This record gives sequence, structure tokens and C-alpha cells, in this order.
Amino acid sequence: MPSLDSIVRHQTALGREEVALLHRLVADWQLLADLAFGDLVLWVLDAEAKGYWAAAQIRPTTGATTLADDVVGTFVPAVHAPDLVRAAANPHLSTEVDEVEVDGEPVSVRYVPVRRRNRLVALVEHRSSVGALRRPSRLEDAYLEAARTLEAMLTAGTFPTESDSELAGSLRVGDGMVRLDARGTVTYASPNAVSAYRRLGVTGGLVGTELAALTQGLVGPRRTDSAPLTMLGGRTPDEGEVEGPGATLLVRVVPLSRGGEHDGALVLLRDVTELRVRERELLSKDATIREIHHRVKNNLQTVAALLRLQARRMDSPQARTALVEAEQRVGSIALVHETLSQSFDETVAFDDVADQLLRSVLEVATADGLQVEGHRIGSFGQVSAEVATPLALVLTEIVQNAGEHAFAGRSSGRVTVAVNRIRNRLRLRVGDDGAGLPDGFDPRSSLGLSIVATLVESELDGRLTFDSRPGAGTTVSIELTL
Repeated sequence: MPSLDSIVRHQTALGREEVALLHRLVADWQLLADLAFGDLVLWVLDAEAKGYWAAAQIRPTTGATTLADDVVGTFVPAVHAPDLVRAAANPHLSTEVDEVEVDGEPVSVRYVPVRRRNRLVALVEHRSSVGALRRPSRLEDAYLEAARTLEAMLTAGTFPTESDSELAGSLRVGDGMVRLDARGTVTYASPNAVSAYRRLGVTGGLVGTELAALTQGLVGPRRTDSAPLTMLGGRTPDEGEVEGPGATLLVRVVPLSRGGEHDGALVLLRDVTELRVRERELLSKDATIREIHHRVKNNLQTVAALLRLQARRMDSPQARTALVEAEQRVGSIALVHETLSQSFDETVAFDDVADQLLRSVLEVATADGLQVEGHRIGSFGQVSAEVATPLALVLTEIVQNAGEHAFAGRSSGRVTVAVNRIRNRLRLRVGDDGAGLPDGFDPRSSLGLSIVATLVESELDGRLTFDSRPGAGTTVSIELTL
């Protein structure tokens, strides 16, 4: 099915501002369809004025549809559409209604001109079942009266407004509707709207009350942002939330006009109390999780500090080295938890972790006078917490091993962390330009590399390989699925 854009671009001579008007209309015309209890079809004139194209359509959520099939993209020659031609020639909104038969049922059809600066832009066909409203209720009367006002505004070029609405496609008439007069007084409130205000604290009816003042009295000092309350006067299009002691309402105000004069407003509202309660629970849960990560990080840093103090008191160089390496491992885990404590989900931006590890590990691992540069190529992206901790330990051990052993007898060196990630496949290569591994070297004879092998193969379910050339350095490659 073709889009509105493709039809107006290829089949009409409409200008950019006129197309923008149609986009605003289509974004907001669910409101009109629901109020009018009918299907709406947007017709635009062919570029050669030979007929009309159906550019968009919408079905009501308040009643049955009369359009079982989609008509968007349909072309009707002018000679076969005298009603469209007649409606296009009338500069005013006509009350003329045609009655046709669809699948044996009578359907009323009328046309609403869409104008901009007194120029016809399109026609909106309104179709509704004749039998649907034979005994209209007060609600139906209020809906239809509001629909007629919006149709007149559409013809006058005052609806839809140029202000963008984030709630145009989500707040529906059926959620709750209040009709205000020009003074901001309620003349009608749908049952759902009354129920929503009951939860907010209203004990009586809404009709006859000034909605803005009533709402202000209900929410009291809880509100710090008063913009949604001032908009309930109905003079400006606006939207927001109203939060009271017992309920939270999502509110949108659509000002109405008649003959160029302010004629009150439609206030659409929805009770979102339970949704906001769940959101607050999730935020509280997230805050708790982040606090746990923060406390784990603090405890690990305390352990690392104790290891550092103990290392300084050791007389044995081997014992001192072992404690320093243990401190580095604990610090790597602490860094992951610190990152998680600042995140709103259980994933880690691992590039930052890798860069910090590369820098700090090389500073500790290199001997006095040895300068080793660390570089990262490529990006790890977001990594889950389950993968981030073992991956940080693996990276720490490999970089630390390179800094301590690869550059003996030299004054400088280079360690490169190269990452290649395609979707959930990750290939990591940590290489140095040092002396390479000695002949017959068994990686598992080193505690650090034994830890690396265990973490990669058992915990990360990955593959670990070593590539070394004497005098040309060593490369450790890791392949895993995230």
C-alpha cells in the first residue's frame, strides 16, 4: 500500500507547506474519526486535475467501520466522482449528506474541505453507518458536536495546529473526554473522565466546575510544574501530567474555535496511575541494583588496598609480586562494578573499561625506566555484566604478562588491543612487539595465563590461541560469542 508521501510527491502538485499540513492532519485525525463515529478518507487532487487519489484513511475506535478494505492508492476519475467535484467547488463546509449502500447496509457520506489560506488542499470523506446512531446518547451528542466544530476548524484552516503533540497518536477519546466552554467551565465529561477525576479526589460531578481551578485544588502543593494546570483553561494547545495524592492523569488540551472566536476546548485524559507506580518501582529497583554494584566496588577497592599494604610489608620479592598481581585482579573486577553502578542496565560500555585497564596495568607492570605504550583498535561496544567481569580479568592478565616479560632489556615497547566485533561475535587480539615466547613455553605453567585459559574456555566458552615469533612479539587471540 503506497504511503501518503509517495502519493502526494508523485501524483499531486501540492507544495511543501501543504504537504506538511496533511501530515499534521493524518497524525491527529484519529481524534476526529472517533468523535464522528466514522471512517475518514483523505482525497487529494491529481496533478493534472483529472481526478482524485485516496492518500490516507483511518477507522474509528468508537464504532464499526464501513471500509472493510483499504482504499489508499485508489484513483477516481473526476467524471466518476461528481460528489468530490461538488465538495471541492464549495468554499464552505457543507452539511449535505449522501447515502449509499455498502454490503446491504446504508452508509452516510459527506465531505469536509481541507483549506490553507483559503486554498483547497484536500477533501476528507466522512463515512458512517446510518443505523449506528439512531438513538444517540448524551455521550454521542457531545462527541458529534465536538466533531462538527473540528470539521469547521479544518475548513477554516485552524485545525490541526502547527504545534507538535507527542500524545496525538496515543490519547484517545475513549480514554476520557471533557468539553470546556469559552470560560473553561465543564459542559460535558465522559464516564471515563469522571472516573479518572474520582481517583484524583473529586467527590461530586464535573459539569459546571472550572476545570483548572478544580484540578489545582485537588493536586494542592504536590505539583511543582504548574504548566498542565494553567493549560486546563483551554486557550492554548498543550499536554502534560497532573499528579495528585491518589492518581496521575495524562492530559491533552485541544482548543476549539467557531467563526474565528474561542469556543472552549476538548480535554483528553487517561488515568496512568498504575503505569507510573510500576515505573517508580522499576526506577527503585534500578537504583537498588546500582547501589549494590557501588557497594561491591567499594568493598573490592578496600580488599585491593589491604593487598597493597600487605605487599609493601613483604620481604620476599616473589610474595610481593604475587600480592601486586592479586591487587590488579581485584581492581579489574572493581572497575566493572564501578561502571555498572553508573549504568541504568546490566551492560557495560567495555571500551572505557579496557582503556582504563590498559593504562593502569601497564603503569604497575612495567619496570622502572621502561616506557610501554598501550593502544586500542576497534570497539567492544556494550557487553553484558556476565561477560564483562571475566573479560576484564582476561585482559588484565594478558596485558600484565606482556608488560612484565615481553620487553626485558629494553627501554620502550608497545602493547596493542585490537577488537573486531560483528553482532555478537567478538575477536580480541592482544599483541606486543617484544621478544616473543621462549621455546617450549607452556602457557599453563604461568598462573596468570592459566587463569586466562580457564576463564576463556570454561566461563566465556571461547577459543584461546597464542602466536609468537622470536624477536617479533607475541599475539594472544580470543574468539567468543557474547
